[in-house]
Amino acid sequence: MEYRELSNGVRMPVIGYGVFQIPPERTERCVRDALEVGYRLIDTAQAYGNEPGVGKAIRESGIDRGEVFVTSKVWVSNMNYERAKDSIDASLETMGLDHIDLMLLHQAYGDYHGAWRALEEAYHDGKLRAIGVSNFYPVRLMDMCAFAEIPPMVNQVETHVFCESGCVRFHVG
Repeated sequence: MEYRELSNGVRMPVIGYGVFQIPPERTERCVRDALEVGYRLIDTAQAYGNEPGVGKAIRESGIDRGEVFVTSKVWVSNMNYERAKDSIDASLETMGLDHIDLMLLHQAYGDYHGAWRALEEAYHDGKLRAIGVSNFYPVRLMDMCAFAEIPPMVNQVETHVFCESGCVRFHVG
């Protein structure tokens, strides 16, 4: 497996398995299958509604937790400090994990600065190993970097043949 090192030294697999649009009742099996064939990065989000299956598959896989890199995302409705803080804890509880390897702000809407402060706090508390953003256009990313205590370590951008650009990729900084 090939890895990229984030700005804080955390190593992230370059290829991962995303669970977007996988129904909750099928997620556990799909993630278990992905882990069995060698995937070590699992990408989910609060908005997908399938974090419970992701967590259960990881916990029951028999693979050391340190070998599985879990990414999740704070949804737009949670874009302020208090709601983001609560949603991070809810994701941890829902997945039954003691930490999330990478937590992203899903979109640049609402009070994303407040939500970012919640990510920074959870990072300092050890709940998150790395923090970043998803689908932030350059002007919003620059705005975030100008005001953040900890700059985003990743900007995950959706690109594929149906989306003017290519397949989901991570910009690591």
